[in-house]
Amino acid sequence: MKKICFFDTKPYDKLYFDEFAQKYGFEMVYCESKLSEKSVVLAKGCDAVVAFVNDSVNAAVVRALLEMNIHIVAMRCAGYNNVDFKEAYGKLHIVRVPAYSPYAVAEFTIAMFLMLNRKLHRACNRVREYNFSLAGLVGTDFYGKTVGVVGTGKIGQVFMDICLGFGMKVLAYDPYPKEREGVRYVSFEELCKNSDMISLHCPLTKESYHIVDEGAIRNMKKGVAIVNTSRGALIDSAALIEGLKDGKVGAAGLDVYEEEGDFFYEDYSGEILQDDELVRLIAMPNVLVTSHQAFLTEEALRNIAETTTENLRQYFAGEPLPNEVCYRCSKNNICKKEHKDRCF
Repeated sequence: MKKICFFDTKPYDKLYFDEFAQKYGFEMVYCESKLSEKSVVLAKGCDAVVAFVNDSVNAAVVRALLEMNIHIVAMRCAGYNNVDFKEAYGKLHIVRVPAYSPYAVAEFTIAMFLMLNRKLHRACNRVREYNFSLAGLVGTDFYGKTVGVVGTGKIGQVFMDICLGFGMKVLAYDPYPKEREGVRYVSFEELCKNSDMISLHCPLTKESYHIVDEGAIRNMKKGVAIVNTSRGALIDSAALIEGLKDGKVGAAGLDVYEEEGDFFYEDYSGEILQDDELVRLIAMPNVLVTSHQAFLTEEALRNIAETTTENLRQYFAGEPLPNEVCYRCSKNNICKKEHKDRCF
């Protein structure tokens, strides 16, 4: 029986992973700690590691895993920007879940836009205090508005379908455009200039780091709404705060945050947050912050558990790894998976 060390465990993880672990005969060792240089020792005696978005698979962690004779890390998510591939090259297999439920994230994204636009969060808080005034709750129609979609992979495609259903005009930016009816691909600069709403669905790479910075915000329409359900570091938080303060940004929805690893998925309700930028964002009435929740549906959790355990089964069975992140691909970290075997 293979022993799997599972980091950053939450109750809903166990519910779905236990089912598939039993199917494949894996023994799951659940750890509440996030994977780091200090906690990696918990994997001693295990055959594999399962990690998540805020776990660190840095050089020190990679070396420690190799010393424990562990040669696979199964990311139970689509992103892998927290992995040091230079250190892992040719030594540590990294597999992931490329698509668990694009509908979950896309639907959550449009929900954030709707809530911000119609001020539903503020309206609910008022009614709880028996304040039934409508003053300050005016929104706008989505019909006819222009939405800019940055990143048109599976999630971006589903999100565009929803927006087209609302009767919106859709602009898109992606280095690898997928031409389709009702969508016009433009440069990132043109997208910023002409969009009433901007939604981020691209991976975090060297090229996309702080893609929404002071210059990009300066080029946007006054009152633009921005929602990020992808990776926190796509947005320069300091620049976003300034844009919100001067009214250039009319609203912002953040399901991810640049420094979220220190806070998200944990309960700090009895403490004072030691992150001034996050505190300022949460305090703003036209900002919604959620704790990396967009993926959290029953369908997505089941798909994550099933794909992750199947990735591990394939590894231990000596089979090809279709969901392995390929070290041989281009510098933009997009794996074309042109070969059918393992990466090494």
